[in-house]
Amino acid sequence: MTKRGSGVLLHITSLPSLYGIGDLGPEAYRFVDFLCQTKQSFWQILPITSTITVFGNSPYSSPSAFAGNPLFISPELLVEEGLLSRSDIENNPPFPKRELIMRL
Repeated sequence: MTKRGSGVLLHITSLPSLYGIGDLGPEAYRFVDFLCQTKQSFWQILPITSTITVFGNSPYSSPSAFAGNPLFISPELLVEEGLLSRSDIENNPPFPKRELIMRL
């Protein structure tokens, strides 16, 4: 008999972030921890390919089937890796203030 599983469809852009859209940084890791705690088997995401304005910024009409979207690179992880300094990410544009949704 095949093992059954359950999961969640949540695009990376839906994760909380201080930078306008979700990325593959600390909140993505927290979400994976949440999935493990709740015994989920799958995290389904929508395409993460690069987008361009000519095609309406749709990941379904990407100029490349292989290139990832650079907007999903986490500034916080770049600081941890020493590729950016903390001062490089301190003056980000103001976004609406609201509680981060995923506080466990």
